[in-house]
Amino acid sequence: MPRDLQGFLKLLDKRGQLRRITAPVDPDLEVAEIANRLLLAGGPALLFENVKGSDIPLAINVMGTVERVCWAMNMEHPEELETLGEKLALLYQLRPPKEFAQAVNLGKALFDVIKAKPQRDLLPACQQVVLKDDEVDLTKLPLLRVYPGDADKVMTLGIMVTKDPETKIPNVGVYRLQLQSKNTMTVQWLSVRGCSRHLRKAAERGEKLEVAIAIGVDPLLIMAAATPLPIDLSEWLFAGLYAGQGVHLAKCKTLDLEIPAESQFVLEGTITPGETAVDGPAGDHIGYYGGVNEAAPLLRFHCLTHRRSPVYMTTFSGRPPKEDAMMAIALNRVYTPILRQQVPEIQDFFLPMEGLSYKAAVLSIDKAYPGQAKRAALAFWSALPQFSYTKFVVVVDKSINIRDPRQVMWAITSKVDPTRDVFILPNNPFDRLDFATEKPGLGSRMGIDATTKVFPETDRPWSDELRPDPDTAERVDRRWAEYGLDDLNLRDVDPNLFGYDIR
Repeated sequence: MPRDLQGFLKLLDKRGQLRRITAPVDPDLEVAEIANRLLLAGGPALLFENVKGSDIPLAINVMGTVERVCWAMNMEHPEELETLGEKLALLYQLRPPKEFAQAVNLGKALFDVIKAKPQRDLLPACQQVVLKDDEVDLTKLPLLRVYPGDADKVMTLGIMVTKDPETKIPNVGVYRLQLQSKNTMTVQWLSVRGCSRHLRKAAERGEKLEVAIAIGVDPLLIMAAATPLPIDLSEWLFAGLYAGQGVHLAKCKTLDLEIPAESQFVLEGTITPGETAVDGPAGDHIGYYGGVNEAAPLLRFHCLTHRRSPVYMTTFSGRPPKEDAMMAIALNRVYTPILRQQVPEIQDFFLPMEGLSYKAAVLSIDKAYPGQAKRAALAFWSALPQFSYTKFVVVVDKSINIRDPRQVMWAITSKVDPTRDVFILPNNPFDRLDFATEKPGLGSRMGIDATTKVFPETDRPWSDELRPDPDTAERVDRRWAEYGLDDLNLRDVDPNLFGYDIR
């Protein structure tokens, strides 16, 4: 049976992770203010059933915790996502197996690919209602205005589908769109994204670019769309691998594109190369208002289809924690085996939420030779497309728990000499939304070698780290209950007890 948004909301409701709000709420600022307070507290998903100006219910904060993101991917715990990542790593860059066990694992992965092949629906739920031309009115959707300085309402969780004009290979991505009129929106994307490449190719051929936007999809599809893939691999196939079954697709009513059959809404339109409008300002994931884009691509929609009794799902960006940060934390686990395959010396890596999900990374390596930390950092920056925008990379020894900021800070302060261990790469292509750079789209990267130094990195002998006596530690473990201390929970430590101020 195909998966859909309603099914996931029912799961959240069953597990006590959904609140229904029947009181009237305003999509202009009020919905975002309510949702943000719950995001900061790790609260439940919300279903607003009485949104002013629209008769459509609005779901938000659906993936507002890592736990719920795991549920969306058929997992219970973040650690399980690495198992999925190992499967994807086998397919990411296929290599001939060297051992029988590797051949068996590859065979299992390829069988999963066969099961993940998309399926076609002739009577899709997303086309139960069809509106064309003048009937298309985006203002009837419960679009949000999130921050008081936003230029207009935005759409954030629609997955955009385009097709390469030459190869006909589709691309699926998630981008922010801003309302311009009842049937037009502008899009904010980075020049390296697939849809942007498709528009450039369409311009070279003198063609319009067909665009479909599916709204209110199975959250698992959003995770697949956010996964960085090689250009010739399909997000639909990866979504099927995530789900363990093929994604149900349907052909658009007016376009030569396929969209998820169980979507709540589908917008069909085109971008005419060179036709633009002013986009922004709008709140962005950096935590500031994004600047005004005087020439943002303009989408003209001529068809809107939707299910009977649809639900509009949305989110918003800003300073973490936000839903995009929770998704990034989960994807961090999925990326790890792929990264290990490409850079074998990397044992583990972590993208802290407070580092805006990809602006700062902590790597752990099994150090074997001098200069290895710098090599690992350089390899990381080129391993996956989005890592090229990572400003800070800290490399530590494998003994450091990279998900414990206290241990990482200890490694930096005890193992780093700034002159020797900090290196900066100037003038790299960069995220234009990063206001810290001196010039838009051009910035620097910093690597920090926080590993234990070996000759000839240093001539000084490195003292042994302080560690408990293992025999004494084992004896204390054995006698813990005898001490009368077994009722104490020493695992869940409140960081505020150590001078932090986390609320």
